[in-house]
Amino acid sequence: MNDITRLQDEIKELKEYVEAAFADYNDINEDTRMQLELINQAIAELQAKDKQAGGKTRNPIGFISYNKEK
Repeated sequence: MNDITRLQDEIKELKEYVEAAFADYNDINEDTRMQLELINQAIAELQAKDKQAGGKTRNPIGFISYNKEK
Protein backbone atom coordinates (compact mmCIF):
# COMPACT_ATOMS: atom_id res chain seq x y z
CA MET A 1 0.00 0.00 0.00
CA ASN A 2 2.80 2.41 0.79
CA ASP A 3 4.25 2.14 -2.73
CA ILE A 4 0.86 2.80 -4.31
CA THR A 5 0.29 5.86 -2.14
CA ARG A 6 3.76 7.17 -2.98
CA LEU A 7 3.13 6.69 -6.71
CA GLN A 8 -0.23 8.42 -6.44
CA ASP A 9 1.43 11.37 -4.70
CA GLU A 10 4.15 11.55 -7.36
CA ILE A 11 1.55 11.47 -10.15
CA LYS A 12 -0.44 14.19 -8.40
CA GLU A 13 2.68 16.38 -8.10
CA LEU A 14 3.56 15.75 -11.74
CA LYS A 15 0.03 16.66 -12.83
CA GLU A 16 0.18 19.92 -10.85
CA TYR A 17 3.58 20.73 -12.35
CA VAL A 18 2.34 20.12 -15.91
CA GLU A 19 -0.76 22.24 -15.31
CA ALA A 20 1.40 25.08 -13.96
CA ALA A 21 3.74 24.78 -16.96
CA PHE A 22 0.80 24.98 -19.39
CA ALA A 23 -0.60 28.00 -17.54
CA ASP A 24 2.79 29.75 -17.82
CA TYR A 25 2.98 28.82 -21.51
CA ASN A 26 -0.47 30.30 -22.15
CA ASP A 27 0.47 33.49 -20.29
CA ILE A 28 3.60 33.85 -22.43
CA ASN A 29 1.53 33.32 -25.59
CA GLU A 30 -0.97 35.98 -24.52
CA ASP A 31 1.82 38.45 -23.71
CA THR A 32 3.53 37.77 -27.04
CA ARG A 33 0.26 38.16 -28.94
CA MET A 34 -0.42 41.46 -27.17
CA GLN A 35 3.07 42.75 -28.00
CA LEU A 36 2.66 41.78 -31.66
CA GLU A 37 -0.68 43.57 -31.82
CA LEU A 38 0.92 46.71 -30.36
CA ILE A 39 3.77 46.51 -32.87
CA ASN A 40 1.31 46.12 -35.76
CA GLN A 41 -0.72 49.07 -34.48
CA ALA A 42 2.39 51.24 -34.26
CA ILE A 43 3.42 50.27 -37.80
CA ALA A 44 -0.07 51.10 -39.09
CA GLU A 45 0.06 54.50 -37.37
CA LEU A 46 3.46 55.23 -38.88
CA GLN A 47 2.21 54.26 -42.34
CA ALA A 48 -0.83 56.51 -41.96
CA LYS A 49 1.38 59.36 -40.72
CA ASP A 50 3.69 58.89 -43.72
CA LYS A 51 0.75 59.12 -46.14
CA GLN A 52 -0.51 62.27 -44.44
CA ALA A 53 2.92 63.91 -44.58
CA GLY A 54 2.50 64.76 -48.22
CA GLY A 55 3.17 63.43 -51.65
CA LYS A 56 6.91 63.24 -51.29
CA THR A 57 8.34 60.70 -53.63
CA ARG A 58 11.21 58.58 -52.52
CA ASN A 59 13.95 57.11 -54.58
CA PRO A 60 14.04 53.33 -54.63
CA ILE A 61 16.63 51.81 -52.36
CA GLY A 62 19.85 51.00 -54.15
CA PHE A 63 19.44 53.53 -56.94
CA ILE A 64 21.43 56.73 -57.18
CA SER A 65 19.55 59.65 -58.61
CA TYR A 66 21.22 62.86 -59.60
CA ASN A 67 19.60 66.24 -59.35
CA LYS A 68 18.79 67.27 -62.93
CA GLU A 69 18.68 70.98 -62.05
CA LYS A 70 22.48 71.23 -61.70
